[in-house]
Amino acid sequence: MEHTLEQLKDFSSAVPDGIAAFNRDKKIIAFNEAAERLTGYSFDDIISKDVNFLFEDSVGNASVIDSALNEGKMLTNMPVDIKCADGNTRNFLASFTPIEQPEKGIIGIILVFRNTREMISLFQALQEKSREILDEKKKLEAIFRSRWEGTFTIDREWNITSFNRAAERITGYSVQEAIGRKCWEIFGSGICHSGCHMELTMNQQKPATSEELIIHHKDGRKVPIRVNSAPLYDGEENHIGAVETFLDISEIKNLGSHLKENFQFQNIIGNSKPMQRVYQLMENVIQSESTVLITGESGTGKELVARAIHVNSERKPCPFMAVNCSAFAETLLESELFGHEKGAFTGAIRTKPGRFEMAGEGTLFLDEIGDLSPAIQVKLLRVLESRKFERVGGTRTLDLKARIIAATNKNLESEVSRGRFREDLFYRVNVINIALPPLRERMEDLPHLVNYFLKNFRERFNKNIDSISPNAFRILQKYQWPGNIRELENVLEHAFVVGHGEIIETEYLPERLWLTIENVEDPSMRESSDSPLKNAEKVMIISNLKKYNGHRGKTARALGIDKTTLWRKMKKYRLL
Repeated sequence: MEHTLEQLKDFSSAVPDGIAAFNRDKKIIAFNEAAERLTGYSFDDIISKDVNFLFEDSVGNASVIDSALNEGKMLTNMPVDIKCADGNTRNFLASFTPIEQPEKGIIGIILVFRNTREMISLFQALQEKSREILDEKKKLEAIFRSRWEGTFTIDREWNITSFNRAAERITGYSVQEAIGRKCWEIFGSGICHSGCHMELTMNQQKPATSEELIIHHKDGRKVPIRVNSAPLYDGEENHIGAVETFLDISEIKNLGSHLKENFQFQNIIGNSKPMQRVYQLMENVIQSESTVLITGESGTGKELVARAIHVNSERKPCPFMAVNCSAFAETLLESELFGHEKGAFTGAIRTKPGRFEMAGEGTLFLDEIGDLSPAIQVKLLRVLESRKFERVGGTRTLDLKARIIAATNKNLESEVSRGRFREDLFYRVNVINIALPPLRERMEDLPHLVNYFLKNFRERFNKNIDSISPNAFRILQKYQWPGNIRELENVLEHAFVVGHGEIIETEYLPERLWLTIENVEDPSMRESSDSPLKNAEKVMIISNLKKYNGHRGKTARALGIDKTTLWRKMKKYRLL
C-alpha cells in the first residue's frame, strides 16, 4: 500500500485533476495539490479524516463508495457534491477506481474529481485557442499562397513538402506535380547538386540571399530567378529541412534592357550623381503635362533629353517636332511655328500648317528659346497662356494640343534682368527645370561615354578599335571639354578615322587636346623628355617623314596638322 501511495503521489502532482485516496476504513490517505486548490483544504487539514468529511454523509455518495469497495466497480464521470473549506458545497465530476492487491483484494479507492465549471472554462479557452491557431494557420496559408515570390519547402531528404501558387506560375508545375519530388527535378538548374545555395542551407544550416540562377520552366524555356533560402527547424530546434523563396527576374531584366535601350539610344549615359538627379526629374516630368525647360551648355544633350521624355510618355505615338529658334529669321520663324494661309505674304503660294499644328497631341521642342526676338516672345506667351493660335494671315483659331519642351544654353534669369527675355514668358516655360551638367562636372561618366562611342564607331567604320590607351584616356580626363559630349563624340570619331590597330593612341587624338594639356600649369601633367606622350608624337612624326621621304606637306596632311605646326613640332623635337 505504501508503494502504491508513492506512485500515486508522483502521478498526482503532475495532473490538474483533484486526486484523493482512502482505504477500506474510508480514511483519507492521499490528497494532491489540485485537490487542495479545488476544495480549499490543505493536506494537513484532510489527511486521516473520514471520507464523509468531504461528502457530508450523502446517501448517494455512500452507496457509490460501498459499491466500489465491496464489489470492485469502477465508476466514471459521476456528479458528486463535495463540501469545501469555505463551507459551500460544490458540484464536481468524479471517478471512483478501486485499488486491488494480490491476495488482499480491494484495499482502497482512488477518487479523481474535477470542477465542471473549470472544465467548461478550460474547454472554451481551448476552443478559443484552437480557433486562434486555426485562423493563424489560415492566414499563414493565405500569405503563403498569395506571395508574389515563389515559395517552397523541402524536408531532410530534399523532398518538396509545400509549393505555393507563385511557384506554380514561375515553374509551370502544379502543386500536385511538385509535392514529394526532389527540388532539382522541378527546377533543373545547371548548378543543382553542384554547389547550389540549397546545399549551403541544408548541409551547413546557413541562409543564402540574393543568389541569381537560371531554371527550366516545364515548357522548356529558361527563366532567370533570384533566390533566398534558410534552414527550417521544428519546435524543439531540430533541423527538419529548408525553405526557399524565389523571384522571376526576367521582367526586371527586360525592363532594365528596355530602359537601357531607350536612354542609350538617345545618348543619355551616365551613373554620376548629377545625372541621377537628371534621371529623377525626367521620371517625374514623364508622368506630367507641365511645360519643361532644359538648360545646359551646348553639347550636353538637351534635345536627347527632350526626346527621351517624349518617347517614355503617353504621347509617344504622336509626333516629336523640334524647332531651332536661332536658325530662322523672325518672319520665317513665325511662319514656321504658327503656319500661314495662302497669300499671307510674298511667296506664300499655298496654305502651310505650322509646327504648333503639326505636332498634334505630341511634343513640340523649342530649342535655343533664349534667342527668340521680343516680338515672337510676346506671341509665344499668348499661345502658352491660351493654348490657342492662328496661322499667319488666317482668322480661324486653332487649339494647341502639344506639350511644350523648351531648351537653352543661356542663363535666362540673367537675360531677364538685362531685358532681353520677357519675365512672364520665363515663368511660363520654366515650370520644371532640368539642368544638364557639363561633361567636366561628371567626369566619372567618361568611361561609359567612351565605351558607348567606341561601340558605335566600330559598327559605323567597321574597324576593330575596341579600347583606348591609358595615356590617351588620361588626356581625355584632363581636358576641360568646352563642347561637352558632342565634342567628345567628335574627338573619338577623329581618332577612328586616323587610327589603326585596336587601340586609340595619343597620336590619334586631335592636336588641340595635346596643346591644352601641355599648357596646363599642373606639375603632375608636365612630362619628362622621355614621357610616353611625347615619345609617341615624336615617333609618329619621324615615321611619317620617312614614309614620305621628308616631304613636310604630305607628312602634315597624314598627321592631320598644318605645315606650320609640323615645323614647330620638328623644331621642338630637334628634327630639323
